[in-house]
Amino acid sequence: MTAQPEHDVVPPMRTLAELRAALRVWGFPGDSEKFERELADADLDDLTRVREITQAYRHRVLLRCDPQAMAALMRSTHDVAFELGGKMTERHAR
Repeated sequence: MTAQPEHDVVPPMRTLAELRAALRVWGFPGDSEKFERELADADLDDLTRVREITQAYRHRVLLRCDPQAMAALMRSTHDVAFELGGKMTERHAR
């Protein structure tokens, strides 16, 4: 089970070692293992691909550090659909 992060604190992620540590503490369940698999499968000479992988997982840690992002991720589909329906009704009423 992943430890619950303390919000408003962003861990250092300047190196692969720091990103690995951040994923173990702050990542979503399974992120650390998925990161390692994707990195192992990547051609390390393809720096663009390595950068894409590291940026994607860094972004996932940043999401966990943002209380608003986490609140948005926790919303139910029904809640989001209801809000969108209300906004669409408002828009068409104008």
